Amino acid sequence: MTDIDNVQDADATRRQVLYWRLLSRVFGADEQPTLERASVAIVDDLGLPAALLDPGVSIDNLVQRFPGLADELQDLMAGKEHEQDDKDGDEVRRAALVSKLLLNVFSTGTGNVTASKLESWKKDAGWFERGMGCEPGGLRHSPGDEEVAAVLAGIEGDLVKRMHLREVLADPALSRQLTPSMSLIEQLLRDKSNLSGVALANAKALIRRFVDEVAEVLRTQVEKTSVGVIDRSVPPKRVFRNLDIERTIWKNLTNWSPEDQRLYVDRLYYKQTARRTTPARLIVVVDQSGSMVDAMVNCTILASIFAGLPKVDVHLIAYDTRALDLTPWVHDPFEVLLRTTLGGGTDGTVAMALGRPKITDPRNTVMVWISDFYDNRSLINDFEAIHRSGVKFIPVGSVNSSGHASVDPWYRQKLKDLGTPVISGHIRKLVLELKNFLA
Repeated sequence: MTDIDNVQDADATRRQVLYWRLLSRVFGADEQPTLERASVAIVDDLGLPAALLDPGVSIDNLVQRFPGLADELQDLMAGKEHEQDDKDGDEVRRAALVSKLLLNVFSTGTGNVTASKLESWKKDAGWFERGMGCEPGGLRHSPGDEEVAAVLAGIEGDLVKRMHLREVLADPALSRQLTPSMSLIEQLLRDKSNLSGVALANAKALIRRFVDEVAEVLRTQVEKTSVGVIDRSVPPKRVFRNLDIERTIWKNLTNWSPEDQRLYVDRLYYKQTARRTTPARLIVVVDQSGSMVDAMVNCTILASIFAGLPKVDVHLIAYDTRALDLTPWVHDPFEVLLRTTLGGGTDGTVAMALGRPKITDPRNTVMVWISDFYDNRSLINDFEAIHRSGVKFIPVGSVNSSGHASVDPWYRQKLKDLGTPVISGHIRKLVLELKNFLA
């Protein structure tokens, strides 16, 4: 065996030690002394700080003390090729840095969580996202990393549940330490009826901040998504700016004269530019039961954005076992969310009774129905009738940040057979469907 082989074997062993130590810390409450001692020796040999192994040291703190690590952590787990130096131990060094990112994000301990600890974890999660090749918060809006985003959301949700949120909100100093997120907003919406005074004011401020942040992201997606098709039923205007030169040449090629070296044009072709002029009616029906929190937040914001577009008449209905017409507040998702009551059962027939009278011009109407569809089976008859009437019916099973949601298999198959398959996945899919209809 050559010296190179010996070095490679030693590096492989050191990487295994680091990863075994990581697993023992994430999944076990007790430290393994042998793995700890070996890991400390490896990190020291690599010239890395011992704080790299301590989950109590935030990555922000680590980078402040050792600024050179910031560049190494960027794109560390992004699947990109890493430049290979001549010195030994590069892959071992990478394993040590990856272990730090994973340890701080996935080893969250047990017991109560303070506002400071929650915010520290969010910052560590931001470094994890940088390591994945995203900006902090970017995984939520990246369709390619939906499963990872769902895991992060689950961990954050657990941390929020372990925090005494009412006490934190009642203390202005502690409340200022919080930054809004979907998990935090879910808890605020569920608990808002139990809040008053300073706590309620702080809760409303957090909800408002989150609504504004998400609205900015969704507004950008709406602006970037390609618009719908041209209205082909309207003849093109025969003016020079609409002249389709390429098509005109192609269609008249049979009139080419080799003798004259000229193309004789006997017909001009024009581009169609007319777009829909009749106001389109968009009816958004959102299941506000406990399993659809993300949908309620995202869709109220999305409805408000489309309500701000010209020639779009937006109506918003939320339901559980009762239905609530939120159309008067559709331009302000903050007010909509304050009027919702998350949780409870599900009965879509009450929402349908409220929504069907709003359909006055079926072929100029789109109905978006957001639910997990664990609902009254008779509702399929209403869906079929609406679809047959000419309404553009869009069933949506998931419009959350991660794109993951459980949809009743029976309804999924029935809606697919109807020719209106359930949209599942990233919210961009819904944005594209709506723009194609409304443009």
